[in-house]
Amino acid sequence: MSSHALLSVHGVRVLGHASAREVAALYDLDAAEVEEHLLDAEARGHVRRPAFVPSSRWSVTDLGREHGERLLAEELDGLGVREQVAEGHRRFVPLNRRLGPLMTRWQLRPTADDPLAANDHTDHRYDDRVLRELDRLAQVLGEVTAGLRTALPRLGVHQPRVDVAVASAVAGDLRWVDSPEVASVNLVWIQLHEDLLATLGLQRGEDV
Repeated sequence: MSSHALLSVHGVRVLGHASAREVAALYDLDAAEVEEHLLDAEARGHVRRPAFVPSSRWSVTDLGREHGERLLAEELDGLGVREQVAEGHRRFVPLNRRLGPLMTRWQLRPTADDPLAANDHTDHRYDDRVLRELDRLAQVLGEVTAGLRTALPRLGVHQPRVDVAVASAVAGDLRWVDSPEVASVNLVWIQLHEDLLATLGLQRGEDV
């Protein structure tokens, strides 16, 4: 299992900007312990938050990203699961390519007069078709994340969040497709992608 200190900093990177409580919720850790690990990491220059806003979210520094990637590489090689995770990433890439056009279709509803017209979500048949495709994509993703979870248990945190988001959207709360205000499908997908990139030491855009 990944150490709590590693998960505390890595969780901030995965979530983008995060509080100790949010990282703790992601990995089912104690929030006070995560806060202590983040304070230690701050002292080493690996994370930061605005000094004048004590309650603001943490972010990972460039130094912290480099240090984290070294630890993640050591974890992969120490457990002997690098190829399993790399294979999971290879299977993820084509699914990632499918998500972008789906999100575009969700956000746009072309008309005869305007091919870039915003989707006002009044055409329920149109939305339902997109949601069905999103649901199918999430199910295929589940086959990929099952293997990733077997290799590295911490990679298993993403699929349940994707499933909750899809179910919430299908139930009628459309925020769960792409809103940044909730753990939407689009947001969690981005976080899973970032997790894979960090774990394998890849830069965003190298795997397109």
